[in-house]
Amino acid sequence: MLRINDLKELCAGFSELNVVVLGDMMLDSYQWGKVQRISPEAPVPIIEINREEYRLGGAANVALNLASLGAKVMAIGVIGNGPNASRMQELFISSKLDSSGLIRDESRKTTIKTRIGAANQQIVRIDHEDTHYINPSVREKVLAKLQRHLRDSDVLIIEDYNKGLLSPELIRDTLAFCKNHQVRVSVDPKQKNFFAYAGVDIFKPNFLELQSNLGQHFETEDEFFAAARQLLQKMELVHLVVTRGSKGMYVFSVDQQPQHLPSSAREVFDVSGAGDTVISALSLAYAAGASIFEAADLASQAAGVVCGKMGTASASREEILEYIHAVR
Repeated sequence: MLRINDLKELCAGFSELNVVVLGDMMLDSYQWGKVQRISPEAPVPIIEINREEYRLGGAANVALNLASLGAKVMAIGVIGNGPNASRMQELFISSKLDSSGLIRDESRKTTIKTRIGAANQQIVRIDHEDTHYINPSVREKVLAKLQRHLRDSDVLIIEDYNKGLLSPELIRDTLAFCKNHQVRVSVDPKQKNFFAYAGVDIFKPNFLELQSNLGQHFETEDEFFAAARQLLQKMELVHLVVTRGSKGMYVFSVDQQPQHLPSSAREVFDVSGAGDTVISALSLAYAAGASIFEAADLASQAAGVVCGKMGTASASREEILEYIHAVR
């Protein structure tokens, strides 16, 4: 566990790092209102919307988290061609993020998740998206832009939400390029392509994703630990970090004993985007020279900050240091 002064020095080094984020770009829409009656058409509440907000989600939120932590960021992904694509670019600009890595594809929708709620309680979520793989010509554009920026980067973070950007071909070519140019790779996987990320430096599934992809239901901690070690060896991973909600995270490494870091969240208002914060802080700290356990400790504290905020959120270096100082 790092001391406060060591953490300050570590976080100060984030501004020296160049990070590329490759993944599914999303918009998060929040529509809040009040419920005063039930619809006469069906037994559902009528919500009178009085507030609407758009935020960056998915890989775009990872880019925002990285920038909030002080890193230099290039986010690469595919968006559609319409009002939501324009909103995405406007949010990049207002957040002082470089939007030149957003590639427009007129054949696709820009992924948007609309959350509708009242009295700070989400009632329903509506998703508009295309999840088929991008076509070969778009994939080549993504790969060309990716390779151009990876040459000068310290780490690549891959955010795979199964929305169609990360095809097996793009994953294969990207990992090969990173290996040849000695670029560290961190991956936040989902169901598809789970086993396509062999050999990466940090692989961060959550507990349910691990069970689902291994086709197991862990009855005991021993079963969980045994399966994690097997996956570590099978995929030739350097580090496997498994997040487990309120139980915190578990770190497995090739040549070290597993370590459990309990959740540091003091108040949990919303877990939206907490995983984005974890992969961002974890990858930056590791690239800045922290051990994987020290990086995981910082990431856990960062997640504690964002869990205390409503909606998809990010954490700054100052907020994290203040939070750690309060809990320690």
